[in-house]
Amino acid sequence: MARSGRAAAVVEGAVTAIAGGALAALCGTLLDLTVPFAVLGALNGAIGGWRGVYHWRSLSGPVAFVLDSTWGLPMTLGALVAHAVAATQRRRGGYVMELSRRRNRHVYVSGLRVRRGFLMTVGNVINGAGERVRTSDRRRRLVTDHEDVHVWQARWFGPLFPPLYLGWTAVGSAVGAVLWLLRGRSRKTPLGKFVETCSYYMNPFEWWAYSRDGFWPPTNKVEGVGWSMPVVQAFSATTRSAGRGRGGTSATPR
Repeated sequence: MARSGRAAAVVEGAVTAIAGGALAALCGTLLDLTVPFAVLGALNGAIGGWRGVYHWRSLSGPVAFVLDSTWGLPMTLGALVAHAVAATQRRRGGYVMELSRRRNRHVYVSGLRVRRGFLMTVGNVINGAGERVRTSDRRRRLVTDHEDVHVWQARWFGPLFPPLYLGWTAVGSAVGAVLWLLRGRSRKTPLGKFVETCSYYMNPFEWWAYSRDGFWPPTNKVEGVGWSMPVVQAFSATTRSAGRGRGGTSATPR
């Protein structure tokens, strides 16, 4: 990074740290957690500002920053944990600058992962993109059209996101087991595939993200179980439509 660029990054990091800390502190006063909230908001602002992730010249940037510093702060805490994990890894988790800068998110090649081969989004951090994300169009689209949806879901739903997502996972697992007893054994379909279909693929948050990615129904979903049609139009379709109508302006993933 050139000296002028480094100086600008330091200034942006300092300003966003102060602003993020102030916004978070205001929320913290409601719960008598002013100082802890302020620290979280300041850390997120410092990291995001230093790396230049917020797109200040569009509405999405300020909205993302305010949500990350207020309503979405519990998910921001998870994002800070993901940053900490990445910091302990080789090459600091493999930060992917070209998919992060002014994109209102952070992307790591590795980072915090719990399942091999799957990307994992925690707050505004996308983990596990893999080295192929630098060369594979499909892998990059998985970040921009699928995982970025989860980034915004975490912002919009804030503290409700984890219990809603995990609650569906728990109930869906039980439903999947029952469906397997009723239908799966006769099909010779593995129990795990029914459980995964009901707990993961049928999760409304995943249905939303896979639909935006233009990948519904997923290939590993049990055929004939759950939603058959996308819940929303794919980003690729909306981008083509925008390009015809406005000279190629792309949609902002949400």
